[in-house]
Amino acid sequence: MEILGIPLWQLAISSLAVFGAAIVRGFSGFGFSLLSITAITLFMPQAEVVPSIFLLEIAASLHLIPSIWREIHWHSLLFLMIGCLIGTPLGVYALASVPAAPMTLAMSFFVTATAFLMLRGFRLQKTPGSLATTGTGVGSGLLNGAFGIGGPPVIIFFFSTPGAAAVGRASVIAYFIGTDSLGLAWDAYHGLVTKQSFLQAVLWLVPLLLGVSVGARSFRHISEEAFRRWVLRLLIVLAIVSGVKAAMALG
Repeated sequence: MEILGIPLWQLAISSLAVFGAAIVRGFSGFGFSLLSITAITLFMPQAEVVPSIFLLEIAASLHLIPSIWREIHWHSLLFLMIGCLIGTPLGVYALASVPAAPMTLAMSFFVTATAFLMLRGFRLQKTPGSLATTGTGVGSGLLNGAFGIGGPPVIIFFFSTPGAAAVGRASVIAYFIGTDSLGLAWDAYHGLVTKQSFLQAVLWLVPLLLGVSVGARSFRHISEEAFRRWVLRLLIVLAIVSGVKAAMALG
């Protein structure tokens, strides 16, 4: 039995994966793409999954925007997006020119080490200036263009600075609207966004919105310091997942 071209068993398992990843997204502001894509591509082709996930990422961010609008750090967001626009084409070039697995392993090690240091108490004394912020955006764009995972540098940027956790979470969510839109546009340019992409996104929309709502409610009942620790632990887990996938590709 199929629903809109998807076997019922695939729809059930993928919807459960979307729901679980959406809880993480609603709570922390990130992690949805990597968790959902890692799970769903175990039984569905990646080229068919990624455009739908980009559509859902944008829907998740737009769903949360009204509740976080006042906490977004617009100044940092502007320079991060400028850097991302610069870095994304460089990342696409790297994707075409450099083996992806070793680069992913290096990124995984860097993110894990940095997040571990932050768990041990490392913090920047002040928010970086425009140049450093743009540089962070360039690094994010490089990773986004090369691997579709540009979040780690920006997450580290916001959660290592003196700003409130709510500001970091809100700014990360807003930043992903830009990067996911760029990713979706790139997929559309290459003909990967199809009618089926939209149909899958519609089928996964309900578990997405339910999961995001559950995660967002959880965020409101946790202390700022506890939230920072959970974010960093999640970042380490996601980096390790990426590293394991890269190591398996090398093997």
